[in-house]
Amino acid sequence: MRESLKGRVALVAGATRGAGRAIAVELGRAGATVYATGRTTRARRSEMNRPETIEETAELVTEAGGEGIAVAVDHLVPGDVRALVERIDADHGRLDVLVNDIWGGDVYLEFSRKMWEHPIEDGLRMLRLGIDTHAITSHAALPLLNRTPGGLVVEMTDGTAEANAAYRADGGYFYDLVKVAVQRIALAQAEELRPLGGTAVALTPGWLRSEAMLDIYGVTEENWRDALSEVPHFCISESPAYVGKAVAALAADPDVARWSGRTLSSGQLAQEYGFTDTDGSRPDAWRYILEVERPGKPADATGYR
Repeated sequence: MRESLKGRVALVAGATRGAGRAIAVELGRAGATVYATGRTTRARRSEMNRPETIEETAELVTEAGGEGIAVAVDHLVPGDVRALVERIDADHGRLDVLVNDIWGGDVYLEFSRKMWEHPIEDGLRMLRLGIDTHAITSHAALPLLNRTPGGLVVEMTDGTAEANAAYRADGGYFYDLVKVAVQRIALAQAEELRPLGGTAVALTPGWLRSEAMLDIYGVTEENWRDALSEVPHFCISESPAYVGKAVAALAADPDVARWSGRTLSSGQLAQEYGFTDTDGSRPDAWRYILEVERPGKPADATGYR
């Protein structure tokens, strides 16, 4: 994959940590110039109150072989997003890949609460962070992306179409609405981009070993299996690099249009493109979740990674 994206320009909106950071790094590893945006910088933190910063992400992109450019952006502010796109246009005159990974709503999750028990201000904030940000960013960026045929939009979600066909009670009403809406956003963009030579997909990681998730379980990426005694189904988890490789593979695929409008998973694309997670395995988390975890079977990742 090295240099397969040399000369290409990507915007990863929401690249501070987790999947967004890993996607930015893997695009950089393939040679792309990557604009990494988010609200947390070395000077200030977002409401997530996490230590990871967009400057760190940009440095990791450059270390991987690309060019990382950190830009502090609140994707709920249309003027700020327009200024970002104008900067990309002025610097490069093109945008080849747009990844909408903006979220930041985890701090408002209320597990086990009914919709009417959830604080309405928090619920509406989740909708703003997870839906409005994607619409605002695409509205500003797509005219530039459409200038060069072959542009790719990746809308990051949580859950495959099959998994999300049932109500996601684990996250509740507002979370479920956001993640299903993102899949519909990808479908709508696919229809509108197709005549112009562009492609849009929704993409979900599996059970992601993000920085926050590792902190919750008190483990690191090096010893994550120590959490299995407490959370056995964590055996199917994957590193953020896995979904990062999925995006890089899509961006380098000259026939990427065959996926347009679909909701894809990192495990599904690993089988298609042949990449592996950092440990050499190919976890297929959503198949595992549907076939093992949800039916209440004992945790066993045999045949799923």
